[in-house]
Amino acid sequence: MANLKEIRNRIASVSSTMQITSAMKMVSAAKLKKAQDAITAMRPYADKLTELLQGLSASLDADSGSKYADNREVKKVLVVAVTSNRGLAGAFNSNILKQCTVLINETYAGKEVDFVAIGKKADDFLTKRSKVIANHSSLYEDLTFDKVSVIAEDLMEQFTSGNYDRIDIVYNKFKNAATQIVMTEQFLPIVPMAGAENLSTDYVFEPSKMEIVEQLIPKSLKTQLYKAIRDSFASEHGARMTAMHKATDNATELRDQLKLTYNKARQAAITNEILEIVGGAEALNN
Repeated sequence: MANLKEIRNRIASVSSTMQITSAMKMVSAAKLKKAQDAITAMRPYADKLTELLQGLSASLDADSGSKYADNREVKKVLVVAVTSNRGLAGAFNSNILKQCTVLINETYAGKEVDFVAIGKKADDFLTKRSKVIANHSSLYEDLTFDKVSVIAEDLMEQFTSGNYDRIDIVYNKFKNAATQIVMTEQFLPIVPMAGAENLSTDYVFEPSKMEIVEQLIPKSLKTQLYKAIRDSFASEHGARMTAMHKATDNATELRDQLKLTYNKARQAAITNEILEIVGGAEALNN
């Protein structure tokens, strides 16, 4: 059994760790509320805009299709991997990195797969295994639609110039504080809504349907990327809050066990001292 000093040191160490994890949990909980409100308010707009765009794109004639809907033979793929800059968030980052590995080794096996990293964890992992053409880890310092728009414009340029035949986004979709869903969304070419081409509509478009689509597509793509990053941002704080809550519970349990061990050891030491005193007294009497 460890001596009393070692147990006291361990109790102090665990208590200090518990204070840190508890503080991190409270910080993440405060940030989660703001991030959750932002993504919850944004989703209906983003989903409706995407639905409208897909419906219009599918109803266009094949000859007048958008340059963003050009389905080419997939030889080169660009994957936007959205992670965080910091760890201590459970499986939040590792799930994304595992999905990126699956895309490289299985989904796009035999094809050239490059990455755009949004988050330091993605950049650190992927630079050792594939080619990372851009790293936007500083985005989280001031996450705004304007800054995401610049990234989206670059992705659109990469696709329309023929550098890549397909662009995907891999991110964690926020469900609740304890649950994040790993998503792999096709960013480009845009995906027409199933069955939209068969819808019989008698709308009058002003300006023309093609002009509307060409104006909507860049805006919709920017919104799609911004929503994915916002989803990931909220998921990060939810995952970290949950992880720190569990860590605090584990530290509390370990501290209680150490205190029990300490009390037992202390009691045993006192008992031994009493026995020695009694034994010494009896020896003197004899």
